Amino acid sequence: MMAEYFRTLARYNAWANLRLYDACAKLGEVEYRKARPVYFGSIHGTLNHLLAGDRIWLGRLEGVASGVSALDQILYDDLTSLRAARLAEDARIIAFAARLTDTDLAKTLHYRTLAQPQKDMATPLPLVLGHLFNHQTHHRGHAHSLLSQTDVPPPSLDLIFYLRDAG
Repeated sequence: MMAEYFRTLARYNAWANLRLYDACAKLGEVEYRKARPVYFGSIHGTLNHLLAGDRIWLGRLEGVASGVSALDQILYDDLTSLRAARLAEDARIIAFAARLTDTDLAKTLHYRTLAQPQKDMATPLPLVLGHLFNHQTHHRGHAHSLLSQTDVPPPSLDLIFYLRDAG
């Protein structure tokens, strides 16, 4: 039952990201990169951070190196490449969630952070997955707010709208 919940969140995550990227694609380059009062400095910086965060957590979950060295790392310098990477990462998240079982959700993830690479961390898997999806929602909210400062209307990203769309 819980595994299916996380599969739903994975599909919702991809849906919301697609809608957000569709809106961002309507921006001119200047608006897209404009410095704004947000933690990662711009819409582009925020979208890169979302991808970096997902790669870090999926790397930990799958036991592979993420290739990310900083939370503010610009992984892709243009929206087209970033969007392609986002689509691939969302597919990766959906595939990971598809493999989850309720038995898996009784496990604890052991990992290290970028900030404290020598310190062992341990977090129950359901809380890690909750963080993964909550982190996405949190920073998508930042990008959504930044979009509202432009001429491009931000899309509705509410989970309930996804559930209605998905049937």
